[in-house]
Amino acid sequence: MEKASLDRLLRRGLSYAEIGRRFDRDPSTVSYWARRHGLTSVYAEVHSPKGGVDRSRLEELVASGASVAAIAQALQTSESSVKYWLRKWALRTSRSARMEASRAARGAGRAEIVRECGRHGRVGFVIEGRGSYRCARCRSDAVMRRRRKAKAILVREAGGVCVRCGYSRCLDALQLHHRDPRLKSFSISEGGLTRALSLLRAEAAKCDLLCANCHAEVEAGMVSIAVEGQPDFGGEVGRFSESRERSGVAQSGRAIGC
Repeated sequence: MEKASLDRLLRRGLSYAEIGRRFDRDPSTVSYWARRHGLTSVYAEVHSPKGGVDRSRLEELVASGASVAAIAQALQTSESSVKYWLRKWALRTSRSARMEASRAARGAGRAEIVRECGRHGRVGFVIEGRGSYRCARCRSDAVMRRRRKAKAILVREAGGVCVRCGYSRCLDALQLHHRDPRLKSFSISEGGLTRALSLLRAEAAKCDLLCANCHAEVEAGMVSIAVEGQPDFGGEVGRFSESRERSGVAQSGRAIGC
């Protein structure tokens, strides 16, 4: 390759790869001719070796529980450089140690291990279907949040109030009652809220929304749902509702659905 043309392209900021594509040459060929002509790329300094890192500082960062990304930022170097020196000095980040322990536990067939959770401290971790270990308490909390979110969606789509007395203050006191037990596929409350939302919606379409007290009265045969999907404030039911409001008695009981 001619020195003048190569020098002109390098001064314009083109890389060896870009020049190689222009002349249908491999980047290593372009690099060879640049060295032969005493030329250098503008990117030479960027890709030149940066030297090592301070071992004591690296050990300090590892001991503090910093991630590879955090260590790279603290040392002002690349993540690949950090990984190289970690391997060279046989150091492991907290995440790397956890992953190795998890692999050993899976290999031994252990369904539960004890590990440090950032939220709950040192607790039991259980293996999930995907093969990774998760804090049992975090998983339980996530299930509870998902169940409550699903119920809130179903209650909102069912009108948000008891169809008999209009009660709406407490989500836990609102329950879904199957109009025809013969059409019931599953109980929405007893584990049902862990199902797919599409299945829950299909099942909720077979139900009326009742408060805990009205639900108990309907189940006991004391009252009936006069108009499907509409509040009923009249007659005996209206007096029951008015009495509860006046007494200030909270609607209680476990949030179940039948």
